[in-house]
Amino acid sequence: MSKRILIVDDDEKIAKLIEIYMLNEGYTVHRADNGLLALEMMEKEAIDLVVLDVMMPGLDGISVCLKIRETRTTPILMLSAKDGDMDKITGLMTGADDYMVKPFNPLELVARVKSLLRRSSYSATPPQAPQDHLIKLGSLQIDKETHTAAVDGRPVKLTPIEFGILFLLASHPGRVFGSEEIFELIWKDKYFESSNSVTVHISRLRDKLEKEMDGEKLIRTVWGVGYKIEG
Repeated sequence: MSKRILIVDDDEKIAKLIEIYMLNEGYTVHRADNGLLALEMMEKEAIDLVVLDVMMPGLDGISVCLKIRETRTTPILMLSAKDGDMDKITGLMTGADDYMVKPFNPLELVARVKSLLRRSSYSATPPQAPQDHLIKLGSLQIDKETHTAAVDGRPVKLTPIEFGILFLLASHPGRVFGSEEIFELIWKDKYFESSNSVTVHISRLRDKLEKEMDGEKLIRTVWGVGYKIEG
């Protein structure tokens, strides 16, 4: 079954361009020209990824992203005409998985969509040993098979990117991963223009874990090098 892509943009030309490229990749495409319609479609359709414009009349992309994140971890690729670092950080902090600036190269957009879809899917192949898909770090349990994390049995709501980063660090306790290495391992693509995406996702992941773990700091920063989780 083909993946379902929801394109949310009030610019007809841009939305149509994205639709053409998505259809060429074999995806099923849904379109919404405003935030409210997008949220309605999310309720009706099993959407696998959202391409979401920030600047829209009425309910803007930031608000739509926040609303989606209340109940779903669906990958979100945010589009904006604003190219400042703070604009990118704001988009990522609201829960977007990636951020592209308009005008964009359609082929790069396709590459990023594929990357996010790869990260959101996982193998259902049974593990080789009864517990080799589980990682336990104190009160935190990470399950690769179900792509879930829980603290004392309480689920921690993570996006696919956040889970991927957590599992990567937890699978290699004590090892330091740089931002570029994390990006290429998690996004499954060559490192793009800046490390903001990794930095912001690490920040969101830390906030979620510390909130559930009574302030315990699981992910450590090795200044000038990268990030790690102690064994």
